[in-house]
This record gives sequence, structure tokens and C-alpha cells, in this order.
Amino acid sequence: MLRALIIGYGNPLRGDDRLGWHIADRLSEVVEDFGELSRADKSTKVLAVHQLTPELAEPISEAELVIFVDASLDGQPGSWRCETIARDTMTSNAFAHYCTPATLLDYAETIFGTRPRSLLISVAAESFDCCDQLTPCVEAAVPDIVQFISEQISCPSQIPG
Repeated sequence: MLRALIIGYGNPLRGDDRLGWHIADRLSEVVEDFGELSRADKSTKVLAVHQLTPELAEPISEAELVIFVDASLDGQPGSWRCETIARDTMTSNAFAHYCTPATLLDYAETIFGTRPRSLLISVAAESFDCCDQLTPCVEAAVPDIVQFISEQISCPSQIPG
């Protein structure tokens, strides 16, 4: 079983929407740097994807903790928040053309019988224009987010329950 699965998602060619990919790249380096000091490198998987798809339900079902990272339209650009993903009892996604983190957790529970603890880290974006760079205010938030996620995956007592 994986200790943690980090899924960064978004469009890497749409400015701040590339945040999920950028964080995934940075975390891949951090996980490698844990090396012999921690077993996190053996039990943590980092993915960067364009969008959330039903196929992600299987790796989600294999983790104790799943952390989703995405850009958001809400908030002051560069600000970020972390929230626990709650069950969505109001909607049915059986025929949806897209998945949300809550949908994927529902799929993992329904198909594989597990629902891992999960967090969504949302960073308020400044621009979704066509480019392959983060805006300075979003880039400035990256070190804090990487540090926060690193702490979550390296300290079992820190995993929110």
C-alpha cells in the first residue's frame, strides 16, 4: 500500500493552471531527496495529469493519503488553502464528462472498497493565459506548499484524519 499519492493536475500551457504540474515536479525531487533518511520515497507516488479521470481511482484506492493540487479561481492570487475532501452526497457523477477529487474518492470506495484520507490544496491563480510560466505571486507560494506537503508525507502523525 502507498503511504501517499500526490496528484497535481491542470494544463501546463495555461499559466497558473500549470501549478499542479509544477508542484508535482518539485515534489518528485523532494521524494527522491528523502533517500535513506526515510521510507517515504518507497511509499509515495507523485503524478502530474491534465485532468482527473476515472482511471485514477485504482491508484487512489492503494494510498493511505491522497493530496490533490490544483489552481483555483477563488481568492487573492497566490493565496492557498488546504481542505479535507468531503463526500458529495448531492450529485451523481455516473454520466459526468469530468471528475472531481470527491468523485474519484467515491469511485475508489465503490469499486475497490477503500476511501483514503484526502486533501485538496487549491491555489488562487492570477492568469490562465496561454504560457508555460507561473505568475510571480503563484510562484511565490510554491515553496510553502511543497514544504507543507513534504511534512504531510514524511510525518505519519501529521496526516489529517
